[in-house]
Amino acid sequence: MFYLKQPEVRHAEVFTRMPEHFRKANVQTDWSRANRGGQPTDSFLEGPVWSTQGYLYVTDIPHGRVFRISTDGEWELVVEYDGEPNGMKLVDEGQLLITDYRNGLMLLDIARGEITPYLERRNTERFRGVNDLTFDSKGNLYFTDQGQTGLHDPTGRVYRLAPEGKLDMLLGNCPSPNGLVLSPDEKVLYVAMTRGNCVWRVPLQADGSVSKVGQFFTSYGPSGPDGLTVDSAGRLFVANPGLGRAWVLNHLAEPEALLLSPAGASLTNLCFGGPDMKTLFMTESVSGTVLKAEMEIAGPLPHRARHSEAA
Repeated sequence: MFYLKQPEVRHAEVFTRMPEHFRKANVQTDWSRANRGGQPTDSFLEGPVWSTQGYLYVTDIPHGRVFRISTDGEWELVVEYDGEPNGMKLVDEGQLLITDYRNGLMLLDIARGEITPYLERRNTERFRGVNDLTFDSKGNLYFTDQGQTGLHDPTGRVYRLAPEGKLDMLLGNCPSPNGLVLSPDEKVLYVAMTRGNCVWRVPLQADGSVSKVGQFFTSYGPSGPDGLTVDSAGRLFVANPGLGRAWVLNHLAEPEALLLSPAGASLTNLCFGGPDMKTLFMTESVSGTVLKAEMEIAGPLPHRARHSEAA
């Protein structure tokens, strides 16, 4: 008889909390009315990105802010603008590409604190609400267009933007596509389907098409998988808000470890960082907290864009 090995249970620790002077107490926004039941939301952290210069960048969705956090846990406001920034990736050490729910893909010049449009529409049609993004080694950009889709309306989308500007819709039947990440060999794209409470496995064919898309992992609870990352061994890390945990899955989607949040249940996203890329940083969104856990296996070095200009 086969018995599944019980996953190792580990507790993440608090790395840093948003300082009080940055919190916007008793402020309602359109985002909080739609996503937090109208509750005043002083911040909602997302999109962690590690820079080789030794900084962690995070977004604050409802208040249109991007912060830079030092290794000592000190916060600095990079930009505040009229948008709803979510996922981010570095284009280079001076620019961040942002999936902005309200505005589409936006480019941030870090030193100047300037935001400019990068890709606002597809064939003149506005996106539903872009959510997260990832690059491959050739500079292709994969991103999700989630909007308010779910099991009631499984029409979320996953796109690929080539360096020369060609935009392909890879999936158009998604129940709330959210975080996404490529396997280390780039043959598989994993996409979190938050309202479907699962992660899809999307094989990428040699010609760039997708085939035999399947459900790789099934979660449970009030809110499904959100942000994703992988380590250099190919294990998939799944941030699971609602449960306040991150799953660490092997190639069979078996949980090898559970990372538990000490700061709340809204564990939304995660990335590897630190000098040896073995520190896993995680955003606990509702409490405005960044968590960390030291891992034995490092995360891969991130790929960057090869786009010379906005598509």
